[in-house]
Amino acid sequence: MAQVTSKTYSMLLACVLCAVAASPSGAATHVRKTKKVAGTPPRAVKPAAPRPAPAGQPYASREDAMRYADDVAVRRDLDRDWVRQAIGQARHLPVVSRLMLPAPSGVPKNWRVYRSRFIDPVRIAAGVKFWQAHRESLERAEKEYGVPVEIIVGVIGVETIYGQQMGSFRVIDALATLSFNFPDAHPRAAERRDFFRAELDQFLSLQSRMGNDPMAARGSYAGAMGLPQFMPSSWVRFAVDFDSDGHIDLMGSPVDAIGSVASYFKAFNWQPGMPTHYPVGFDVARLDKEALLLPDILPTFSVASFTAKGAVLEGEALQHRGPLALVELQNGTDAPLYVAGTENFYAITRYNWSSYYAMAVIELGREVRAALAR
Repeated sequence: MAQVTSKTYSMLLACVLCAVAASPSGAATHVRKTKKVAGTPPRAVKPAAPRPAPAGQPYASREDAMRYADDVAVRRDLDRDWVRQAIGQARHLPVVSRLMLPAPSGVPKNWRVYRSRFIDPVRIAAGVKFWQAHRESLERAEKEYGVPVEIIVGVIGVETIYGQQMGSFRVIDALATLSFNFPDAHPRAAERRDFFRAELDQFLSLQSRMGNDPMAARGSYAGAMGLPQFMPSSWVRFAVDFDSDGHIDLMGSPVDAIGSVASYFKAFNWQPGMPTHYPVGFDVARLDKEALLLPDILPTFSVASFTAKGAVLEGEALQHRGPLALVELQNGTDAPLYVAGTENFYAITRYNWSSYYAMAVIELGREVRAALAR
């Protein structure tokens, strides 16, 4: 079992807070649905229902895992012995399974507490140094992809404090655990298990193509890697060689990480020049908050339909041409914070399915920009 250091513990605490503040979808950090496209390989053979395994037990002793390894080798055209050795050496990490469970019912979400974990003097100071060191690459990414520098800076800062905390779990252990020992108590266990098996496939294929040792990569408890904490499928689909050195390195190249974050947002329909959100108030006499919150954070309301249901907008928000969503950020027992989220706010939640995460990215980027200007 991987050793959990004090540094890792602080990361796990932040991850747990992410889960507490997650949107109703219940998705964890970087856990996304994948789209089926034409020409994709046949679906993987589903292993038998997972059985308990001792902590640290290598998956070589699991017949279902080894059958899955053989299936991956055929579908991905990988060396069978290499795949069997990689999956066989992976170890079951019970702590990883536990971290996937939703927060206990009754635990109130709290934006102020969540915010305090990510917008702090240490992270802001690190963000200023990162911006200063990579100003040219950040500005080039904004120009090429249309994603503001402060959003890119916000994401990398929230994810890893600009590379200081990229995770200490072996990626192969995390992905194997979540493929073969995903907790049945999770309300979406079957869907999540399928997701992580697909990520395990992608990871093995990626490591083979890059000529890397699959046992060497380290990342988060969910298998996310590098400065931007990309899942293997995101690395394959969205990562770019932004420093033009002939290979993509999200672990050691901040420039590749910058370009890859911008590439990701462009792929998820970032709208250049559009604000992420606007202030919003309410006309109590006309307010239909239940209807406004029903679509969750998906922007579906025109300005006219939004205000017709009792939302109050001012200034440039009244001229907004795209759809809006009412975003609620709870504050424990205190009154929630509400904003009118745009398509760009929604784009940030495609990186992590949480409105709390999106607002932390936005506010960290703004705080770093303000500190840089002082």
